[in-house]
Amino acid sequence: MDYFLSYLKVFAVGGAVCVVGQVLINKTSMSSARILVTFLLLGVLLEITGAFKYMEEFAGAGVTVPIMGFGSNLAKGALEGAKEEGILGAIKGGLSAVSAGLSSVILFGFFFALIFKSKSKKV
Repeated sequence: MDYFLSYLKVFAVGGAVCVVGQVLINKTSMSSARILVTFLLLGVLLEITGAFKYMEEFAGAGVTVPIMGFGSNLAKGALEGAKEEGILGAIKGGLSAVSAGLSSVILFGFFFALIFKSKSKKV
């Protein structure tokens, strides 16, 4: 029963994040890139204020898998790097914290570009 409740929390919170994104797509004239940056910055803001830790404890992958989790990891790494090495450490720490995710995106993007042929979107 505990597993079911854990999965339910993850699904509910992750679904709520997706609903917010869908509402932004449907009800505003925001582009996909602006919505992506908004969620990234929301993750950074939640990490800086300390709220992301509580959301992560409650929902787990429901908040860490979407782009908000990427923003949180970026901020967390930058804060740790800044404590150790100052301003240069903030840059290095942020990039090292998200390096595995960025590397996998580049690798999978390359493989998919080899497999599939891109097409222009007809307007």
